[in-house]
Amino acid sequence: MIKSLLIANRGEIAIRIAKTAKKMGIKIHCIRTNREANALYLDYADEIITLEENSSGTIFLNVEELIQICKDNQIEAIHPGYGFLSESPYLASRCKDENIVFIGPDEKAIYTMGNKGMARKIASQSGIPVLEGSSRNITKLEDACYWAKKIGFPVIMKAVAGGGGKGMRIVRSADELELMYKMVVNEAKTAFNDDSLLMEKYVENPKHIEIQVLADQHGNAIHLYDRECSIQRKHQKLMEEAPSPALSNELRTKMGEMALFLCKKINYHTLGTVEFLVDEELNYYFLEMNTRVQVEHPVTESITGIDLIEQQIRTAVGEELQLKQADIAINGWAIELRINAEDVQTDFSPSPGIIDNMEFPEWDFLRVDTGFEGGKLIPPSYDSMITKLIITGATREEVIANAIDVINNTSIKGVKTTIPFFKSVLNHADFRNGSYNTSFISEKLEKPYFQEQNEEEVAAIMALQAYLSRNKELEDNMLVEDTSAWASKMRNNLF
Repeated sequence: MIKSLLIANRGEIAIRIAKTAKKMGIKIHCIRTNREANALYLDYADEIITLEENSSGTIFLNVEELIQICKDNQIEAIHPGYGFLSESPYLASRCKDENIVFIGPDEKAIYTMGNKGMARKIASQSGIPVLEGSSRNITKLEDACYWAKKIGFPVIMKAVAGGGGKGMRIVRSADELELMYKMVVNEAKTAFNDDSLLMEKYVENPKHIEIQVLADQHGNAIHLYDRECSIQRKHQKLMEEAPSPALSNELRTKMGEMALFLCKKINYHTLGTVEFLVDEELNYYFLEMNTRVQVEHPVTESITGIDLIEQQIRTAVGEELQLKQADIAINGWAIELRINAEDVQTDFSPSPGIIDNMEFPEWDFLRVDTGFEGGKLIPPSYDSMITKLIITGATREEVIANAIDVINNTSIKGVKTTIPFFKSVLNHADFRNGSYNTSFISEKLEKPYFQEQNEEEVAAIMALQAYLSRNKELEDNMLVEDTSAWASKMRNNLF
């Protein structure tokens, strides 16, 4: 087992990794940046490395500087968390060159699964259903026209190197194709420095289901069942639950087996997630594989009782997996709410600033993963996540009720947050009965915030009262002015 670890990340995931690593007896090194000099995650470090970030970008994206930090401080391993360099084959390769343990799979697996075209091909070879799509990368408009005609509209174009919901556009007709193609190419080139695309048949109103996998370097692999991630805005996940209300036990097991076929095909090890689209007839299709810990991993931990970060570290350093598939059981239900600093009434625009105060209820069914506390700054240069609320219950009905109680008793002041949005979702009939899909926000939510049934009536009455009061005030002022004018005129006439 390693003795020291550099967490090449920040925020709640840095704290999450540090907590488990400390329990394992590992010394934690964190990086202090000038953007977050007093960040909460630094409190969890055994050693703090202070660096000045230059104008070219964040230290968390500088592979060579991270490697040098490890060499200068004799740090044995790097954990990249999620985002930043978590799916960088180059970082994994450089760690291998310098005999530093990379907490993740090898560079070949990261590269293969990070390329959507290659991942799709390998999934098909593993017997996993894939959507009809282009058999090679699309690099010019003529190719896009060819494949769109061959596949049939609607289609979805994706950046081959894409991720995080970026570089994706739905095309419903030939008239839209050229514009959408140029938009995806520009976004892909800017975000990923790779403007090649692939095209697939677009599934209307699918569910987004993912399977958590865990494998070691000795050929052992298990899955930890599924998560439902269909509450999305512009392909960005906002909340998750485990297990999915849509899957039967038979389908859940089948999709888990499919995910393991893929792991074995590429000799995958450590933690990973295989993602699927599921249509209205419950046909499932491979979407992509994420070769890192997911933001939503706590819901899987909640229903299985397994510390995924611990297992990720152990399998990364070469330990044999002690868990068997028969050991994994679903116990209850879990929901995760991603509380972001965003204004839901202005199209989820970022709301950075200083948090005045944060208060959460202290209940056994609530887990709070946060990277902030009262008085801390949410910087505009990083993502807007403040905290994750993970709620559990014995049944889906119970966990929804618990989640409503939690969100009603949570207070974050100083910045706008997505709390009103979650109130709207949790109280919506389609969410409560489990029939929602990825079109839920765009097609089902009349507004992205919740109001009690009588709340609008009360607001209208208050507005009317204010209006009448203002009118009376204006009338009184006019009467006073008129009376004063009359009195002045009378005085002038009399004297």
